[in-house]
Amino acid sequence: MMELNLSRVDYLQVGITSPKSLKLLPPAGKKDPTQKVVVADHNGVLQCFSLKKGEPNHVFKTLPGNKMVRVELGGPLGQVREKIFVATGPEVKGFNKKGKQFLGFDTNMSESILAMHVEGADLFVSGNYIYNHYKDCKDTNYYLCQDKVNDIIVLPVERIPEIMPVLACQDRVLRVLQDSDILYEVETPGPPSTLCMYAGTGGDEGNEILYGTSDGRIGLVEIGRTMASPRRRLAPSHRWELPNEKRNGGVLCLDNYDMTADGILDLVVGRDDGLVEIYGYDEADEPILRHTTTCSESVTSVQGGRVANGTFDEVVCTTYAGWVIGLTTHTMTEKATGPGGARVVDRDVQAKIIHLRQEMEALQQKVIQEREKYQVTAQHKNAISAVPQFNINDKFVLNKEDASYTLSLEVQMAIDNVLIQSDVPVDLLDVDKNSAVVSFSACNPEEGNYLLATYRCQANTTRLEIKVRSIEGQYGTLQAYTTPRLQPKTCVVKQYPIKPLSLHQRTHVFDENRPNCSLKLMGNFSLAEIHSWVTFCLPELPERTPAGDTAVFHFVSTFLDTQLMCQYKKGEGLFKSDNISTISILKDVLTKEATKKKIRLDISYDINEESVAHLLNLIHPKLEYQLVLAKKVQIIDALKELQVHESDTSFLSAEYQQILQDAEKLQEEYKKQPCCLERLYGMITDLFIDKFKFKGQNVKSKVPLLIEHLDNYDLGQLIQFFNASG
Repeated sequence: MMELNLSRVDYLQVGITSPKSLKLLPPAGKKDPTQKVVVADHNGVLQCFSLKKGEPNHVFKTLPGNKMVRVELGGPLGQVREKIFVATGPEVKGFNKKGKQFLGFDTNMSESILAMHVEGADLFVSGNYIYNHYKDCKDTNYYLCQDKVNDIIVLPVERIPEIMPVLACQDRVLRVLQDSDILYEVETPGPPSTLCMYAGTGGDEGNEILYGTSDGRIGLVEIGRTMASPRRRLAPSHRWELPNEKRNGGVLCLDNYDMTADGILDLVVGRDDGLVEIYGYDEADEPILRHTTTCSESVTSVQGGRVANGTFDEVVCTTYAGWVIGLTTHTMTEKATGPGGARVVDRDVQAKIIHLRQEMEALQQKVIQEREKYQVTAQHKNAISAVPQFNINDKFVLNKEDASYTLSLEVQMAIDNVLIQSDVPVDLLDVDKNSAVVSFSACNPEEGNYLLATYRCQANTTRLEIKVRSIEGQYGTLQAYTTPRLQPKTCVVKQYPIKPLSLHQRTHVFDENRPNCSLKLMGNFSLAEIHSWVTFCLPELPERTPAGDTAVFHFVSTFLDTQLMCQYKKGEGLFKSDNISTISILKDVLTKEATKKKIRLDISYDINEESVAHLLNLIHPKLEYQLVLAKKVQIIDALKELQVHESDTSFLSAEYQQILQDAEKLQEEYKKQPCCLERLYGMITDLFIDKFKFKGQNVKSKVPLLIEHLDNYDLGQLIQFFNASG
């Protein structure tokens, strides 16, 4: 298996970039196989450049304007795609390869364009919820999506006669359209964030699509095409899926390019944690990781081609902060050695180093002059200090694997420190990627302050990841105060809601055969009002009120694997779950929200007694594992002391010898799961209290007895205690 060895080269820096805002133009011809780079940024600048001796040589560069978020290449069907299309606000602009604008099309959409695709004379665009199809700049098809649209792609028109757009939607669904209607939906394992045609053309049939999700998964799905009869359709099929076992960042961009020179296009992946991956394919067409490079910033675009040298392949990437970099197969080594084997630097490289040093000295002098000018101005009586503006690229994403939230903060310049404050109890978890030093300050929960932590970042840190785990039933706000290394000191505050059922994520299945409990609400409320209440309780729901008379959403608990169904319409809401505590939390919060609006609710519920044993059986493996892990960690010190005094420990049992052997691993695992055992104890205690609360009984006095049963844990006895109490 061939392993790739790539060298990083920084080409230039533009403004802040959005995903898929860089493209490589096709080569001009056989005599010049190098490709030009086209990149757009948030300053509204579109620029095209080539590389001469490693230095960028601009072909054209537009004046600053409105923020540009997407770049696509187009052209007549079956011909070379060398026309440049840019999305800026609700407008699409077209440029030729020399920079002359030939199109300025205002779509009149009520939303800014976030995703775009071009096929011949057909233009496909989408905002947050609205999808539009234009043919020759005339409105042809329209669709209002149920949830946010993250990306759009269209099956190649020259290979498939009917136009079939595919929308990647935040609710973990790919929606396949025909005209203005949905053909069908394809469920994905996570919220799809980006789409790409497999092998660039969609595979043998032109209907295979690669997708990347915001929680780091990658998959290949084959879209079923419409048969001759309108009632017959081939169902979509999932070819393969790459799980995110290493918990890498979300996927922002994909591309196909043959980096391994084996005649088969490889898969290039860019992630929001700065990871660039290259996957080859084995004989069964399954992806195999061939190369990984880590950048310090989110990778917003990846494109394979030949830019710096016509004989060497490379991957050109853009980062969030605007760096355009190349990962090239060209090895950057010295060309000659002098007397005695001393290395001699190439003349071009030497000239470049001298030029860079001169440029740095000039910039340092300019900084000193501007700083002195600022100090003089600041001492003036009527001086007003200008507050520097900066943007933060932030995400607050729920991870299914460990039932935690990842908060990622990224700034264009270096971060000095980040202060985290919460008015609700949350646990901070360790993140291996973090090099920041964290310190905790004393908090007073009585004043609504449960967490105060400061992350002090090392020099040149532009991106920080923080992991938190919330407790369901306790809701409030997490705040992040980000201070970059700027003068004068400036801080930007971002707020993230911790919802009552924060550890639930969207799914599209619900098992009616489980012992479900139900909660029914009746009252004089509108669909929009009850949707706002449910959105307040649960994550991953669209803020927009669903179309139609009735809304149905399904959820699964990432911690316990319990399920929840929310079905509501004007004046009526029905909620089902196999967890009594989930029903109890919903009842309390929805009642409170309705009371704020002065709306009277008629509440009825049906509690299934079998759900208690069902939930305790779901918790059992986790609880048993944590109890065993805690006991092992407790005796490690004693076993190590015994090992010091005894030269031969063969008399120990096999179990104890194994604990000694795995001591570091066990302690590391225990350290990564802070308060996990206490959390499970808390969930069982809440279940105990909630079960009898619905019966009108207060059993808080029996909680100490419950804790005794948990300390001497036996599943059968615990279920018997639940049944006997009351």
